[in-house]
Amino acid sequence: MGTFIKFIAALALLLLLAGAVAYGYVRTHDGPLGATPGGPFRSGQPTPSPDDWSFLQGRELMEFQTFSPSTSREVWLAVYQGRLFVMSAGMNEDRGLRNKRWPYYIQDDDRVILRIDNNLYEQRLQRIQDGPDVIPVLDVFGRKYRGQPVTEATEVDNGNSWLFEVLPR
Repeated sequence: MGTFIKFIAALALLLLLAGAVAYGYVRTHDGPLGATPGGPFRSGQPTPSPDDWSFLQGRELMEFQTFSPSTSREVWLAVYQGRLFVMSAGMNEDRGLRNKRWPYYIQDDDRVILRIDNNLYEQRLQRIQDGPDVIPVLDVFGRKYRGQPVTEATEVDNGNSWLFEVLPR
């Protein structure tokens, strides 16, 4: 029995060590690894911001990096009238609050870098909570990712979805 307990303890220690190494690797990796946030961008070509983001219309995801802390992630995107928007849904859910800290980082420092096709765009994110663009932008997100139209801004009104427009610095 003592050998079995020692084996389980050694296995648990090995798994803990492997998890710590994997976490360290991901946090220093050049960008996110799929849905897992990564480190700051180390590759890419600085590129002037376009006046029109329509070239991203068919894209599902894009990468962006925050500065405080300097981490990167992939997010859904929507293009409406040539303007670029990102959204964080599930903000009222416990799981969302644990896994989606980046919207809170933006409150303190709105600067971001977008990495699209190895181009780096220095931008900032501005949260949008009301106005004439909210429902049309939510509709783009709804049709694109859920396959259904959106006619109300309930998710933004109740704070469950945080909507941001990507703007030049």
